[in-house]
Amino acid sequence: PYQCPECGIQFMHSSELKRHQMRHKDEKPYQCGECVKSFVTRKELQVHERVHTGEKPFKCGECGNCFSQKQNLLMHERRHTGEKPYSCIECGKSFAYKEV
Repeated sequence: PYQCPECGIQFMHSSELKRHQMRHKDEKPYQCGECVKSFVTRKELQVHERVHTGEKPFKCGECGNCFSQKQNLLMHERRHTGEKPYSCIECGKSFAYKEV
């Protein structure tokens, strides 16, 4: 494995380590053509661009709501399933979302 000398995170491929190290250096070569934001990877830029295009390719099979990011759909689906994977260490109560 390839290990980051700054934070110790390990990666299976050297390319993953190089991409990760860009975050430490704040290198963001992929700039949005619509605003001032920049990103480490082309994929992050593509996801961000949906903010400007309004594209929402991830649709809930239960209610039809659409989302620009898959993670947002997965979190939304917990409303339908009742899944509550996060527990408070103080009181033990379960929650659908991880809140600080």
